[in-house]
Amino acid sequence: MKITVDTNVLARAALLDDAKQSKLASKLLREATLIAIPLPCLCELVWIMRQGVKLSKDEVATRIRSLLNAKNTAMDRPAVEAGLAMLEAGGDFADGVMAHEGRWLGGETFVSFDKRAVTLLAGQGVSARLL
Repeated sequence: MKITVDTNVLARAALLDDAKQSKLASKLLREATLIAIPLPCLCELVWIMRQGVKLSKDEVATRIRSLLNAKNTAMDRPAVEAGLAMLEAGGDFADGVMAHEGRWLGGETFVSFDKRAVTLLAGQGVSARLL
């Protein structure tokens, strides 16, 4: 079966925080021939792991890379890599994804009120401006 997952399915499988749902989610993910993972799903998952469960950025990056490298997953690899670069630099995964996607859509400069995001993106060579 080819599936598109909701964040809660990935969260249950990754966190094993609900015995019944975690078992169902893990089984589904193992058996799926294709798991389509939308970018908003990954942004939510990273937020849950960082803010909700308080995992370290390194642990979160390891888990996202495992998904990225699984043979049966499909996702926007360049956007995920941009998110991981931001996360590993100490920023927010979602900011990296948004900056990447914005460039892909034709935007030239990432603008934000978030000083840390702008500083980290600029440090990665991305045109970024603090408002």
